[in-house]
Amino acid sequence: MKIVSIAISKKKGIRKVQVDEANILENHGLEGDAHAGDWHRQVSFLSSENIEKARSDGLDVTFGDFAENIATVGVDWKTIPVGTKVELGESALVEITQIGKECHNKCAIYYQAGDCIMPKEGVFAKVIRGGHISCGDKVCLIE
Repeated sequence: MKIVSIAISKKKGIRKVQVDEANILENHGLEGDAHAGDWHRQVSFLSSENIEKARSDGLDVTFGDFAENIATVGVDWKTIPVGTKVELGESALVEITQIGKECHNKCAIYYQAGDCIMPKEGVFAKVIRGGHISCGDKVCLIE
């Protein structure tokens, strides 16, 4: 289980831009990301397997296109219970706070990508302990 993509955006509702590394700030989220702040959805996750499935279903998408902060390989996020703690890299620690989300209308992501998988496949977390993460860092579920 590892991080394969890290992405941030300056505004909400748009595709995120991939970066090689980022700082995760305690009780805030990814430094420089519009979704960071004092709430329960500070960091968002998708599995790269779900993004690849969307691609194989005909969508022209890549990492960051669903506005996810972190894409991983080897983690089926929607099966991880709320409250589970997850270590990212050497020092960051997050706690899963929400699985999926309700979309009240079709957002810019839907119109740009042709669909949005975040409502059913995305997972959100609050940052318990900050740190620095990079693509290739390990992801470890804390039982």
